[in-house]
Formats: sequence, C-alpha cells, structure tokens
Amino acid sequence: MSFDNNGIDIAKNIKIIEWLKSELLSSLASLFELLVKGIKGRQEAIGDILANIILVTYVLARRLGMSYSNLDMRVNDKIKLGVLEDHKIESWFGDLSELKKHMDRSSKK
Repeated sequence: MSFDNNGIDIAKNIKIIEWLKSELLSSLASLFELLVKGIKGRQEAIGDILANIILVTYVLARRLGMSYSNLDMRVNDKIKLGVLEDHKIESWFGDLSELKKHMDRSSKK
C-alpha cells in the first residue's frame, strides 16, 4: 500500500479521482440525453443531474487539493468578470447578475 508523508493513501485518492471523473462524464451524458428528448416535464430529473454535476465538481476540486471556499471564490471571480466584460449570456439574459445576487444572498446566511 502506498502512503505519502502524511499517511494518506495515494492509491485510494487516485482511485476516487478517477471515479469522480467518470461520474462527472456520466452525469453530463445523462443531461445531454434528457436534453435531446426535450425538457418538458423533465425539470426534476434535470435539476437532479445538474445538482449532481455541481456536487461532483466540488468533491473533485477537494480531492485535487482545492478548498471549497477557494472554488467558491473562483466561481465568484468568473461571475464578476463575465458581468464586467458583458458576456453574451449577461447581455442577452442578465443571468450572471442574477447568479451574483443569488450567491451574495447565500453567502450572508
């Protein structure tokens, strides 16, 4: 069994990273499959898949050495940059501003 200096099982960490990558791809495939079929009446399933993608992304980031708060900060930075640069999704729909408001409210709780 291989251990690093802190006694953490490196092989186990690599295995879970590979599993998380697989789970992420599987979730994306499921999302695309549902989108091909059409979203009408599938909001709950789509929500579950998207929630799983976000969850897996956070856990994968942690396994790769990034803290949850660091990932949050990077997401917020991307949102702010998209608003400042007037990204198409922002100029057309205002989604980034809405997401920023949501994130700001969530962080105050």
